[in-house]
Amino acid sequence: MIQRITTGDPAGAMLDAALARAFDALRAGVADHRSTFRTPVLATIGMGGAPALRTVVLRGFDPAARCLHIHTDRRSPKFAQLAADGRAALHGYDPQSRLQLCLHGHAVLHVGDAAADAAWTASRETSRMTYAGTHPPGTPLRAPPVAPTDAAAGRAQFGLVSFTFDALDWLMLDPAGNRRACFAWAADGTLTATWIAP
Repeated sequence: MIQRITTGDPAGAMLDAALARAFDALRAGVADHRSTFRTPVLATIGMGGAPALRTVVLRGFDPAARCLHIHTDRRSPKFAQLAADGRAALHGYDPQSRLQLCLHGHAVLHVGDAAADAAWTASRETSRMTYAGTHPPGTPLRAPPVAPTDAAAGRAQFGLVSFTFDALDWLMLDPAGNRRACFAWAADGTLTATWIAP
């Protein structure tokens, strides 16, 4: 059970509202294809130790577990990087509401297990086609490849990333005054929340 540690005054209630808004944004990222949180940026640790960034698509969100789901090609650098070091961060920003979310946590890879099977089954054929390419992502080519036509061929290359965050940085840009809050979960699920300087 998550225990919110707040001040109990209006500032504490505002922290609860900020966290609820963040979770609503993540839910919308999964459910609404037009949501700007649909395609956040995932940061991993590159094989040489440098940061590596790429845009991903949110495919699922379990609020109780604070777990987000992302699909990946198991031949991709992203997959190899997470296999070597599961630490990762996710960044999303909505220019209309001026809300920025930075999530920090750990990723677990699923290939050929029940979680991956369920994710593959729930995917549309156009999404499955993404993994059916002949060449691994990043392979140098003389010309753009021919688009694949057999979605089923992508199953062997398909992987699921389960990203569980234990810290969330919430920033609201506002001409009347920017507001920023930090939320951190301990191993037992206890939540510490505080306002911090923007």
